[in-house]
Amino acid sequence: MKKPESGNKQEESLIKRFLKSDEPAFSLARDVAWIVLVVGLVALLLFIFSGTWPAVVAVESESMVPNMNKGDLVFVVAADRYGELQTWNGSLSTGYGKFNEYPNLYGNAVYGDVIIYKPNGVDSVHPIIHRAVEWYGNASDGGYITWGDNNPYPDQMGGISGIGQLMPVEKEWVVGKAWFAIPLVGYIPLHIIEFAILIIILMFVHELYLNSREKKKK
Repeated sequence: MKKPESGNKQEESLIKRFLKSDEPAFSLARDVAWIVLVVGLVALLLFIFSGTWPAVVAVESESMVPNMNKGDLVFVVAADRYGELQTWNGSLSTGYGKFNEYPNLYGNAVYGDVIIYKPNGVDSVHPIIHRAVEWYGNASDGGYITWGDNNPYPDQMGGISGIGQLMPVEKEWVVGKAWFAIPLVGYIPLHIIEFAILIIILMFVHELYLNSREKKKK
């Protein structure tokens, strides 16, 4: 019976050190734990708002310039959230369009929703962010033809190395539709590893500085 009590005391002592110790290792661990908690809560709220995951993506190319630019952080919602997904051809009569302030490569006005989809349903490559032009095929068997505003031809006239010819985008391949974007912020997730390492180093240096100042005061 004594051994479990001793173990419990050691655990309580470790928890107290983690919560209250000024040692750099424990201070850094607390900071990292808070960051993980905040990021987790933000991710949960984003999922509740968007209804899909990932709820944010970064633009990695110039295929949608100038309506979307490399480094934009795009907020994504489920295809049927806040209205049904609309194609370019289907929006001609209403004039509806997202991210359509500027014309496309050929100087034509653009309409409809911009979708985020997995090319050919493959998870091993990054999703593509392009405009849904039209639905190809019948209602139950077909897919979306997609086209980047700054590209010379639709996606389905080209391919990707390791995947091959791109097929019309089936509904199951659609991650969601682009809702709004924040310029430049997308560079952070594009370099998330480097950014995380930099933040941890800065936190550690900051803790060392604070401890050094406290020792000088004493």
